[in-house]
Order: sequence, then C-alpha cells, then structure tokens
Amino acid sequence: MLSYLLPTLLLLLFLLALCIIFRIVFYSPQHNRVENPFDIPAQEQYQRQRERMRALIQTFNDLPCEHVFIHSRDGLRLHARYYHLRDGAPLEIECHGYRGSAIRDFCGGSEISRARRHNLLLIDERAHGQSQGRVISFGVNERFDCLDWIDYAVRRFGPDVKILLGGVSMGAATVLMTADLPLPPNVVGIVADCPFSSPEAIIRRVARDMRLPAPLLMPIVRLSARMFGKFNLRAASAVQAVKRAPVPILIIHGEDDRFVPCEMSREIQSANPGRVALHTFPGAGHGLSYIVDTPRYVRIVNDFEDSLNID
Repeated sequence: MLSYLLPTLLLLLFLLALCIIFRIVFYSPQHNRVENPFDIPAQEQYQRQRERMRALIQTFNDLPCEHVFIHSRDGLRLHARYYHLRDGAPLEIECHGYRGSAIRDFCGGSEISRARRHNLLLIDERAHGQSQGRVISFGVNERFDCLDWIDYAVRRFGPDVKILLGGVSMGAATVLMTADLPLPPNVVGIVADCPFSSPEAIIRRVARDMRLPAPLLMPIVRLSARMFGKFNLRAASAVQAVKRAPVPILIIHGEDDRFVPCEMSREIQSANPGRVALHTFPGAGHGLSYIVDTPRYVRIVNDFEDSLNID
C-alpha cells in the first residue's frame, strides 16, 4: 500500500510547489488590485525621493483623462487613460512595470511628453489596474496587447498618426519585445527605461538575489507558467526582438539599479548597436533616472525625439 501512496504524495507535493510558485511570480488576484499611485516602494532608494515622487504623482493624478477600453486577442477587457494635448500630435503609448501603476511609473517622464504637447495613452497592463486578467507573463502576452493598443490608436487617430512606444521595467521589456512583431509604419521609435533582457533572465536574477538555487528553480518556474498560466516563458526576449527592430530605440538605465541590473540594458544594446542608443545614470536606482538627474534625462529624451522629426 505504501508503495502506491508515496509516489502519489510526492506528486501532490510537486503540484503544490508548482501552484505556490505560480501564485508568487505570475498570479495577480482581481480582488487585491486596488490601484494606489501613491504606493511608493519601501526600499531606501525610493524613500529618499518620496516627497518629490509624491508631488509628481499628485500633479499627474489631478490631470483630466479619458478612460478607454479595448479587448485583447484572447478576450480580456483592457483599460488605458488617454490624455489629449493637441489635435494631430504624435501619440505616446506607455507601459508600466511589474505590479506597478501607470500614473506612478510615468509621473516624471510624462512631464516631457506634456511639455512637447504629445498625446498620451497610459495603459494598464493585463492583470493590473482596471484591465482584466490574472496572469502576469513578463511581456510574453503583454507584447500582443501593446500591438492591439497600436491598432486601436491607428483606427482612432487615423493612418497618419505617429506613435512612440515607451515603458518602464517590465513595460520597457514589453515594448522592446513588441519591436519584432508586425508593427505598422506609424510606430517611429521606442523609449525603454530599465528593461530586462528576457523574462527568464530577470526571474533567474531575482532568484539569485534571494539566495535561491536558480538552476533548480527555473525548470519549476517554467513548468508552472505553462501549466497554470498557459504561456511559454521562453517565447519572447528583448535581446532577440531588438536584433530585428525596424525603428530607433533609446534605452535609459540607472547604474545603481538593484532590481534589473544595468548589464541587461548593455546586453540589449549590443544586440543591435546601430539601432539602439544607451544612456546610463550614475547613482540612479530602478526607474529613478528621471528623479536623480532630471535635466540630463529631459535632454536625452528630447534629443532622441527631435531626431525622429515627428513634431
């Protein structure tokens, strides 16, 4: 009898481990998704900038916007905020980070867009904010959502609208992974702030930082994504997508990033140095380059967008 029970027990324990890992890494329960743009991470790098960030968030949060919705190709209702600055202006489509908030993540960068009087579409990634879905796939599925938002923009604003893609952290990796999908000619450039090189690479890095055995853990993580999330963690990579990118790309990364190492942006840039410009910011933590050196950040982004001749 014991010879039958032991394999069954081991199998149940393995499935339980898969489920736990999936819920920690990929799952986003709808009932816990109360969006609070003022929820600033507790880490010291962010707390040092807390008052500046809160002021930027407050200014951005007070701006009027239009709430718009589309359906993803797999049937999810996706939400975004649209900020109209002027008729006929270029449109910036912005993607936030992992378990992040669009308003918080773009409270600084949006100042550049508003100063240039570009229209803004800030999307809630699937399984975040007001968008449906319970699986965060680190850009694997989100890249197709980005493509669906691009299609929405062309339908709404016309075939001549110029589109810039932008993102922070997971959102930055997402827009880069969108680069080798069939983009319409409306997309003229990409700005990515602190992207990771691939979904698997960032999970492996976080596991190592937590002193977990990444070589043993990653097969279980991949299997949990397939079994419960219905996606292949290896199906997309920013490095591989950028090799085939048809548009200019600007990457910005803080040199003191303790979540996504700056080396990942260097790896992405080296995949297509003719298309990708990389600027790093000494002393800047994850997604904090704008806060740490605003004048330089603004100058770099403005120079890049001026080079696109879209205004």
